[in-house]
Amino acid sequence: MIRVFICGGSGYTGGELLRILSNHPEVVVTGVTSEKSAGKSVTDLFPHLRNCTKLVYEPLRVREITGKADFFFLALPHGESQEAVDFIFTHGKMVVDLSADYRLRNAGTYTKWYGVPHKYQKTLKRALYGLPEIYRSRIRKAKLIANPGCYPTGAVLGLLPAIKHRLIDTASIVIDSKSGASGAGRKADVAVSYCEVNEGFKAYSVGTHRHTPEIEQELSLLCGKPLAVDFTPHLLPVDRGILTTIYARLAGKATVDELSKIYRSAYKGEPFVRVLDYGLYPNIKHVGGTNFCDIGLKLNERTNTLIVITAIDNLVKGASGQAVQNMNIMLGVEETTALDSLTVFP
Repeated sequence: MIRVFICGGSGYTGGELLRILSNHPEVVVTGVTSEKSAGKSVTDLFPHLRNCTKLVYEPLRVREITGKADFFFLALPHGESQEAVDFIFTHGKMVVDLSADYRLRNAGTYTKWYGVPHKYQKTLKRALYGLPEIYRSRIRKAKLIANPGCYPTGAVLGLLPAIKHRLIDTASIVIDSKSGASGAGRKADVAVSYCEVNEGFKAYSVGTHRHTPEIEQELSLLCGKPLAVDFTPHLLPVDRGILTTIYARLAGKATVDELSKIYRSAYKGEPFVRVLDYGLYPNIKHVGGTNFCDIGLKLNERTNTLIVITAIDNLVKGASGQAVQNMNIMLGVEETTALDSLTVFP
């Protein structure tokens, strides 16, 4: 059994990690941290895990916990993962970091968008962006994975075949995303409180969302040149799920059959990407609680525009599920272990 430790286990992503890993036959979770909930039982915060774990939260003391496991997940706030990841990784442990601290390859870009310097650039250079559908072969050899953000996961998976096959004008990309309130994390914040979110629907961080450089980084690598996108996130009055609608002008002419064939071919054999029949469109309700990304296509022949719609659960494929998927690949375990049994929430 592989010993696994979770740093930052009292938030939504930490709770999802515990839920998924409780059904993983190859690992045992040996500990979990939380500064605010140290001394409390995990089930005090997550009663639905009552039959899954008896763990008690402990403080994050990296020198003490590093010897307790072989593999570490870090679900700490942005800016707080830097030091812990560096210490654990440089002491020979395998790490998947769910924060943004190691996603951006350029330290200057990280500082610009997150407002703090990156103090561990040597370790940053060793981190691999963990989107399995692009980097699976490299993930197999990696020891430190930067788990992708939720919005970038849906956006990049939606655009990957179109960019790879040079179908679109990459200067015309518009990404419109809507997320459930859990994307803001499990914290006291008036902006995401029930009365503020319920019966409402609004855009936020327009043109300034921190996932923008992450999306641009990965899309630029795919097309082989720098590109910029218009990305606007919205807050949905639901618990979880991200629906992303992407618009891009075709670079030439293409038929519906050609587009469908390219997308189906690109994701053939991918265990967690489902390309829907043409004319069917994803619904966050159909992926909730699972590690799937559903993709639907529409060709607007009048404007020669490709419209791609993706749906994921922001807490699973957009965070903890993808983190476990990365762990499985790193450990040489069947990639779908503990993930293929996840069922859609009613």
